[in-house]
Amino acid sequence: LELPEVETTCRDLVSGGIVGEKIVALEVLWEPTLSNFKGEDLLNVTITEVSRRGKFILFSLSNGKTLFIHLRMTGSLRYTQKSAPNDPYDRVILLFETTKMAFRDPRKFGRMTLTVNPELITNKLGIEPLGDEFTPHRLHQMLQGRSKVIKTLLLDQNFIAGIGNIYADESLFKAQIAPLRRAETITLEEAKRLHSAIVSLLRAAIVNRGTSLGDGKGNYVSNGKRGENARELKIFRKTGAPCPICSTPIEKIVVGQRATHFCPTCQK
Repeated sequence: LELPEVETTCRDLVSGGIVGEKIVALEVLWEPTLSNFKGEDLLNVTITEVSRRGKFILFSLSNGKTLFIHLRMTGSLRYTQKSAPNDPYDRVILLFETTKMAFRDPRKFGRMTLTVNPELITNKLGIEPLGDEFTPHRLHQMLQGRSKVIKTLLLDQNFIAGIGNIYADESLFKAQIAPLRRAETITLEEAKRLHSAIVSLLRAAIVNRGTSLGDGKGNYVSNGKRGENARELKIFRKTGAPCPICSTPIEKIVVGQRATHFCPTCQK
């Protein structure tokens, strides 16, 4: 999952009323989901704030610790009444007085990490693409001296935090930059286009509640609701379809072990 999906999940939790909830019990149905702590470490602790950093969801807790939740590929959170039925793919359930939050994760890649020093995790992450510090000139400056191809660099969470395969492909298409361009060759004008594309696409995807693709058991949902942004995608997973700008068939290559979609005419 990427920034828009994680941001949507955070907003759903906050609007649902999870801030202020006290954890009275835990059901740990898949032990490895708790990466560095035991369920009892969260007992009688209140959630004081919910925020996002990159692809992480952060629960600030009343005991001074921070719970990091990384949904990875197939994770989702469901905040419901305690009486709501469990799902076969629920891995961890936080129980409150009358409600609960279930961490559903069919492929079991998601993790929860508890720390007293959140900076140990957040300081390793790159710049926030929707933050004030992320400007066109800052992006251009960040690209200088980087020999990596731009697609690989956009996926590097230590470079920019929150962008994954979908929004990297879509941003490069909107900016008309080839995915195999070396980052250091991108001009200031191109960096301005790329910055604009990244910011506008991420913001629009948040409005659309993220991108859900297909109908598989691991497809993205937030609190049971699908994202609606798939209808806005121009090239991602559209191999062979005509480019919406020039009608050239969209091509797919592999870049850094990731499927990469682009228009060979618009993104020369």
